[in-house]
Amino acid sequence: MAKIKKGDLVQVITGAKQERGGDRGKQGKVLKVYTETNRVLVEGVNRVTKHTKAGQTDRGTKTGGIEIVEAPIHISNVALVDPSTKKPTRVGFRIDTVERDGRTRQVRVRVAKSSGKDL
Repeated sequence: MAKIKKGDLVQVITGAKQERGGDRGKQGKVLKVYTETNRVLVEGVNRVTKHTKAGQTDRGTKTGGIEIVEAPIHISNVALVDPSTKKPTRVGFRIDTVERDGRTRQVRVRVAKSSGKDL
């Protein structure tokens, strides 16, 4: 089970401070997780300028120009935000037993290390 998933609220814990134009301390929602490269796409974090080649659509409108988009950031540079304290925390796991249809199963649940609350 992954520690950070799509839709989680995370905070950037490394990099330049916001006063110096960096993203450290910013919080955002995870838009996508790239498991093969251990990177995450976070909303509003690591915004880069992308130059797109000019072209034409079928209707004749011009495309291209300069866009500002989010770029992926390494998963080790973000921490999950504890829902109770709104501060970054480490993630642990707890094993619960769930009974359904007369069968018992073991389920792993993500837990905030600082407060012990379920994530």
